Amino acid sequence: MNELRDIPVVLVILIVLAVLLQGTCLFRNARRRGKRAWFWGLWGVTTVPMPTVVYLLVVVLPDLRRKGTEG
Repeated sequence: MNELRDIPVVLVILIVLAVLLQGTCLFRNARRRGKRAWFWGLWGVTTVPMPTVVYLLVVVLPDLRRKGTEG
């Protein structure tokens, strides 16, 4: 339990801000693309940076590839 008290408050605030920012960005981008926005937003507020990496691989990369073959 003492390990938790050793974590600086600034670090905790930065982590919380990073998680909230990531969740918001994933939600807004997924909503714009029509790709299960609530799922990505909720998963985005759980950890950093794994949801963003998976989102890029599962949603963004296939969209970019699809647009590349259409034009």
